[in-house]
Amino acid sequence: MESHQLKHRAVSANEEFHSHDRDVTDLARLGKKSVLKRTFGILSTLGFSCTILATWEGLFNGGPGGAVYAFIFAWTGTACCFVVISELASMAPTSGGQYHWCAMLAPPHLMKFLSYMTGWVTVIGWQAAFASASFLAGTQIQGAVRLGHELYQAKPWHGTLIMWAAVLLALGINVVGGKLLPRLETVILVVHLLGFFAILIPMTYMADHKSSHDVFLEFVNSGGFPTQGLSWFVGMTGCVFAFAGGDAAVHMAEEVRNASVAIPRAILLSVLINGALGFSMLIAVLFCLGDLDAALATPTGYPYMEIFRQATDSLAGALGMTSILLIIGVCSVIGMLAATSRQFWSFARDRAVPGWRIWSKVSPINCLPTYSILLTMTVCCLLGLINIGSSVALNAVVSMAVSGLYLSYLMVGSLLLYRRCTGAISQYDHGEDGVINVPGAKLAWGPFHVPGIWGTAVNTYAVIYMVIVVFFSFWPSQMSVNKTTMNFSVVGTVGTILLALLYYVLRARKVYTGPVMEVSI
Repeated sequence: MESHQLKHRAVSANEEFHSHDRDVTDLARLGKKSVLKRTFGILSTLGFSCTILATWEGLFNGGPGGAVYAFIFAWTGTACCFVVISELASMAPTSGGQYHWCAMLAPPHLMKFLSYMTGWVTVIGWQAAFASASFLAGTQIQGAVRLGHELYQAKPWHGTLIMWAAVLLALGINVVGGKLLPRLETVILVVHLLGFFAILIPMTYMADHKSSHDVFLEFVNSGGFPTQGLSWFVGMTGCVFAFAGGDAAVHMAEEVRNASVAIPRAILLSVLINGALGFSMLIAVLFCLGDLDAALATPTGYPYMEIFRQATDSLAGALGMTSILLIIGVCSVIGMLAATSRQFWSFARDRAVPGWRIWSKVSPINCLPTYSILLTMTVCCLLGLINIGSSVALNAVVSMAVSGLYLSYLMVGSLLLYRRCTGAISQYDHGEDGVINVPGAKLAWGPFHVPGIWGTAVNTYAVIYMVIVVFFSFWPSQMSVNKTTMNFSVVGTVGTILLALLYYVLRARKVYTGPVMEVSI
């Protein structure tokens, strides 16, 4: 028995060694040196992806029926989008993600500029997504306090302080590094799955149920749009945001074992799991929905808290169910800080941001990009100050997250479709030596690939879906636009792009040449 255990350990150690050796070789073929510790396995990577793909549904535009069909549209579109992302992650599993893929796929004369701009819209998307998740975590905790104590007078600065507390917790866990973060993500995956049933079962058992007509055929156009269809497209942004950030695992690629296989699996499984859980919860909530107007007008700021209270007819029950979502929300902040900082660190490593020499440093103590983590935290905390002056302006950060991330997806998805149709990508061959999937080198599929006409069809649908998402991410929630209903995301997104263009003209075009070749083989 003891001999068998020793033999099993020896085999496991040998497999781990070969997996690490393969990861180092794969990264070297992309011109990059392995400097981060690979502490994430497939389960922890899946947990990481699942906890970041949180689910929030908006009922203001579209109504119950609109929410159902918007979720289905967002789920199928996101699935196709992340099949494309998974193919690219399998080809080139680097923390840079989108801008590296753009550099390897773009025509040579456009490579530098397109990859630079793709990198910056990814920065916009991830920094905004992290700030949005932190803001949601902080204000949901504030909303839960308001739910439990009716005399509590919620102030915007209270939410900002709670948001900062969540960010500081995320900073502490991220900087500790080591095996703490992947272990935590594995635990949260279990909480994520068990918490679903802990909310679903009591809610469906205790609440009065609506009719099928009310759930599937009731549409609302509270934004005053000329057609119900236009109202539906505007209202679907909430469902799209629920799936935004699925590329988080990509930016952890250089810390994941067997990344070219593990990351596509984690991305696709997380979309499948979260889509199924989210759709099931949406249907349950809509069938158990009591007074919709009261839910939308709740002083907590979050309709689901009032829905829980109406369903259970118990304040304690509503608070217990809400606490599960609060835990998952805070944990998503932890994971998002990791992904956002790694994306920025990788972009700085390739000399595309001001002060890149500082932000590209890796701490010799914990092998983490500590400076990039601190910068990401600082940007988030500064964005949180906007809430004190105007919650409307900060809400636009959510739309910035959607527009920034999906602009980056659209860029690489379109380029991959172009290369796919021209037959410029060769078949996967793990035994092949030499540099691949970098600017000017051979393009080759990774271990994960959807071949033939099916791959082209999925890629085409993904591009169409992303165009629709980006277009409507800039729309206001009401037809009558004023300073409280204006969607300021277009100002933030375009403004940041203009600043990036200014830096490109003044400095970046001289130092940024695309992904830097750190090693040669």
